[in-house]
Amino acid sequence: MTQTTTKTIYSFEEYLTYDDGTDNRYELIDGKLELMNPPTFRHLLISKFIEKNFDEQIKNQKLPWMCFREAGIRTGWRKSRLSDVYVVTSEQVMEFLDESAVCQSPPLVVVEVVSPESVKRDYRYKRSEYAALEIPEYWIVDPIESNITVLLWEEGLYEDTEFTGNKKIVSRTFPELDLTVE
Repeated sequence: MTQTTTKTIYSFEEYLTYDDGTDNRYELIDGKLELMNPPTFRHLLISKFIEKNFDEQIKNQKLPWMCFREAGIRTGWRKSRLSDVYVVTSEQVMEFLDESAVCQSPPLVVVEVVSPESVKRDYRYKRSEYAALEIPEYWIVDPIESNITVLLWEEGLYEDTEFTGNKKIVSRTFPELDLTVE
């Protein structure tokens, strides 16, 4: 049963409990619900691969962290984004264990996989919102351009490094990670 609503502006708290009776997923942008298109299989496979590698790093280094796919990040008063992958501390999860999977404090690492309809959103809007949160490390994985941009928070702004081909991806959060774009 689809619930129709005429409400146009939602608070963050209303967003957390919003249910329109469908499997639709939304981001909250300036109080408005923005429907997210279902990802492609390529998108899902890339996200799953990165999550698996991050999980291995967390396990191998015995870190008190957790990695999630397609979970939310509160990026403002009436803003919440759905990231493709993120890493948070166990404390961040336990604080909101029985609530919607939306991290309300900055994750340690966020990864966005670019889709044709998300280029501007991933490179511009999310970058500025994640910078405002001072997220220490933000990856933009771009299968369209065959590159990965790793942005590191340095002295009030992101310093970015682009990786292509078989150049080893350098992660400050996971220094032992052994991945390339290929």
